[in-house]
Amino acid sequence: MNTTPCTLSLTDLQKAFASGTLTAQAATEACLERIRATEPHINALLHYDAARAQEAACALDRQGYDPSRPLWGVPITIKDALNTQGMPTTAGSRILENHVPFYDAFAVQKLREAGAIILGKNNMDEFAMGSTTESSAYKVTRNPWNTAHVPGGSSGGSAASVAACQCFASLGSDTGGSIRQPASLCGCVGLKPSYVRVSRHGLIAYGSSLDQLGPPTRSFKNCAQALQAIARHDPPAGTRHPPPLGN
Repeated sequence: MNTTPCTLSLTDLQKAFASGTLTAQAATEACLERIRATEPHINALLHYDAARAQEAACALDRQGYDPSRPLWGVPITIKDALNTQGMPTTAGSRILENHVPFYDAFAVQKLREAGAIILGKNNMDEFAMGSTTESSAYKVTRNPWNTAHVPGGSSGGSAASVAACQCFASLGSDTGGSIRQPASLCGCVGLKPSYVRVSRHGLIAYGSSLDQLGPPTRSFKNCAQALQAIARHDPPAGTRHPPPLGN
């Protein structure tokens, strides 16, 4: 793979933003180009909105780099089980084919507040019931390293998107391995946080209290950086405030 902004580590990406050698718009366009090049073979995404992503990137560039926002300018993707305002959310099912939420899931909201740019929604096993991302009602996702193989599931689209360098991180859900297993199959890092660490508000549930939200990324450090952004107290969630994360 040629070296482009979308192949940088999340840490190096942030250094490039801070030094002014890379803009949010350039990083976003690099990821969009990668999506256009890889999607015909991988099918990691059910929906992506290039215009909206570039609009968000341009807005960040106009405001200037902000080190207080830990994911400033970072392009990410979201598993289609999580509500995204104004963007289709189908849980991989034809039942919800025309569903466009009017609000963001709490974790998605936290990602936006941290400065992340949401590129689109990842394919998944229908209602998260599967372990290969072959049971989506829309398409079959392939493993980026070998398209004859599955990427795992149910967050297979998220793991495949990260492994294919379509984004720098993704957000998935894990009930019995649905982040960790596809991360393993796609050669990236996936985390199921402990109970109440990340609010489930806005997640289309599979096992409710067994479901947890976490980030597939390309390194352990990147995983920790993404988790820091979404591990925030959500008063309406009805569960206790988790203790602060360590450094």
